[in-house]
Amino acid sequence: MSGRQTVVITHHLAEGALYVQVPRELDVGNRAAAALEIEVLVHAHRPGRVVVRLPSRHPSPMTFSALARVHRMCRSLGIPLTTTGPDGESPPWPPGVALPDRPHHLEHGARHDH
Repeated sequence: MSGRQTVVITHHLAEGALYVQVPRELDVGNRAAAALEIEVLVHAHRPGRVVVRLPSRHPSPMTFSALARVHRMCRSLGIPLTTTGPDGESPPWPPGVALPDRPHHLEHGARHDH
């Protein structure tokens, strides 16, 4: 194995927003790292909003779990979080529907196969 690190997320800041891309579905080995990277970026830059582009229209349980963690953190800071699908326009759930306010709904399925 080489010493190369795999990119878990990419990001950029523009017009007061933090844009994060999750280039591929997360797994048990990198979901916590992805969530932590996003949390560090939010705390460092205090953006007005966070936009997360997911790798598919139907995120894997591990990707959704990381997103739930980030959502809870953003909500606690009063920072709006939105998501997009891989095409940049289609959210992975119905348009206009925010992530649920009850984290246990988000965690269902993320822990389903454990």
